[in-house]
Amino acid sequence: MEYAERYELVFPASGTEDDAVVVRRTERTGAGGHPVYEDETGIVRAEITERGEIRMLASGGHQAPGLPVTVRPLGD
Repeated sequence: MEYAERYELVFPASGTEDDAVVVRRTERTGAGGHPVYEDETGIVRAEITERGEIRMLASGGHQAPGLPVTVRPLGD
């Protein structure tokens, strides 16, 4: 299966512009067997399928991550 190395996740924000976060593929896999991606801080984590389906993963206690409105693969 082909997985992108990086994705841009776009989250709705309360202001006029949405928040965009770039995540990179890690060596880990999620519960569904797909790669886990995370941003450079390690706070934003997601399991992303080859079709761009996403499951956000909590990186700490009491975290309830929201779903992005857009998931875009990025070229390397």
